[in-house]
Amino acid sequence: MSFLSFFKGYKKFGIFFAILCVVILTIIYNVLNVKQPLAVYQPGMVSEELVDSAIQYQLKYHKIADFSLTNQNGEIVTQNNYKDKIYVADFFFTTCQTICPIMTDHMVKIQNEIINDDEVMLLSHSVTPKIDSVAQLKKYAKEKGVIDRKWNLVTGDKKQIYELARKSYLAVKTDGNGDAYDMIHTENFMLIDKKRQIRGFYDGTNPEDIDQLLEDIETLKYFGGS
Repeated sequence: MSFLSFFKGYKKFGIFFAILCVVILTIIYNVLNVKQPLAVYQPGMVSEELVDSAIQYQLKYHKIADFSLTNQNGEIVTQNNYKDKIYVADFFFTTCQTICPIMTDHMVKIQNEIINDDEVMLLSHSVTPKIDSVAQLKKYAKEKGVIDRKWNLVTGDKKQIYELARKSYLAVKTDGNGDAYDMIHTENFMLIDKKRQIRGFYDGTNPEDIDQLLEDIETLKYFGGS
């Protein structure tokens, strides 16, 4: 039997084996590249300085609490305005000259990316509600290009905003000096799913984090928003 004849007898096996390898490699590729669900963040997973001591060790069932605040148009905004929505939340104040302008510019970028996406909205809470009146928020919104149907800038009862920051969004540090600016907020943007769960924290001053946030919004949508 010649060398060529030997391999000719295994031709069908060789074709079958080659096809099998292609199938296996395709399966492996798809498994490695499939979207993975985002983590659901609980208070016990976050830095203690950002979490109220009452819930510091909670590791399940955490959700954004009900709220009632007033937006830049003098309208009452509640959790119902965000029902069945994915949204990005942050804390800011209009007179901030440090991180807030950068954060707001990045929120504008997100707004532009989601402008035609009915599933996604934005929510910014003032940490100086006495200063940030409706008129002040409206002025700020016009200056920054806020689109009302996509983005609410809200003010209201300081205690309620503080509790939302500390007990719901896990976004405000404990330290303060007791004056109008005693709510020391972080640069964090929080990604909230349709079940009012926190699915990500992002540095609102970092362009790379904003890109990741936009990717994570698509991941959430891939899994039905929750």
